[in-house]
Amino acid sequence: MSELLKSDFYYDLPEELIAQDPIKDRSSSRLMVLDRKTGAIEHKKFSDITEYLDPGDCLVLNNTKVIPARLIGKTEDTGAGVEVLLLKRKTDTIWETLVRPGKKLRPGRTVVFGDGLLKGKVIETVDEGNRLIEFEYEGIFEEILDKLGEMPLPPYITHKLKDRDRYQTVYAKYDGSAAAPTAGLHFTNELLDKIQESGVKIAYVTLHVGLGTFRPVKEDNVLDHHMHSEWFNVSKEAADIINSTKASGHRVICVGTTSCRTIESAADENGIVIPTSRETDIFIYPGYRFKVLDCLITNFHLPESTLIMLVSALSTREIVLDAYREAVRERYRFFSFGDAMFIH
Repeated sequence: MSELLKSDFYYDLPEELIAQDPIKDRSSSRLMVLDRKTGAIEHKKFSDITEYLDPGDCLVLNNTKVIPARLIGKTEDTGAGVEVLLLKRKTDTIWETLVRPGKKLRPGRTVVFGDGLLKGKVIETVDEGNRLIEFEYEGIFEEILDKLGEMPLPPYITHKLKDRDRYQTVYAKYDGSAAAPTAGLHFTNELLDKIQESGVKIAYVTLHVGLGTFRPVKEDNVLDHHMHSEWFNVSKEAADIINSTKASGHRVICVGTTSCRTIESAADENGIVIPTSRETDIFIYPGYRFKVLDCLITNFHLPESTLIMLVSALSTREIVLDAYREAVRERYRFFSFGDAMFIH
């Protein structure tokens, strides 16, 4: 494929459809069911997902946990206000971060957080203007972060989050994400129990969501976009569940684009998922041949984002954009705290 334009993935979204708050009951959000071959659409409630899952199918869930990665501090020398977003842990004390404003955080400068409870020295500028910061503290870093950090909500959410747990899946287990795998936010423990009782298997994988998932595409030609790498882990247990599901002719259903990118990264050319822990910068766009995934549960994504490109690869760009226009007409709620889509 010689050229794929960013503008090919644009759709018009009224600002009032961007969900600012999570709804009271996770599983009562709306669910658009899309047939990826015909484009046929059904409008359901998320808890109706059980009607579309068959005994023997496998749900793949990303059990990463969002850390309170947004830190507000001041430069030690001038007291200027700065914001630091933790993206990726490099060593015990060094993190790759996104900083604002960048000009105040050149290498050598120190930032103070929470009256000196935590200090960070900028040691290097890396890709995309990100900074490597070495932190200095006494005690346990996670506990200090819990005290000083805020949940790193995306910039399009302007409301304050009242309950941190609502930007966390009920099965979140391993600390490390700068954003939630939002398709999983619709599941309750009761719904997961019901799904398992019906004979559907669950495989847990981990991908720590960083910039790779959310960084906007700046280049006009999509193929020039460089994905930021993110760390993932697929255990032997998860690989065995997924591989046996495929071998028995049942479907692998990924919950979210991060679960999808994880298992597609871990699969060999024959579609066998290999247990592995490493970084991935896989970029999925139309023309990609899925090796493992059969169906996807996902939220509604930003125009021109890598996520809407991934969804379009599963169907066609035209079918997906038609479905998005239908979602706008039907006043679905969009993005992180919004409604869901099941593509089968």
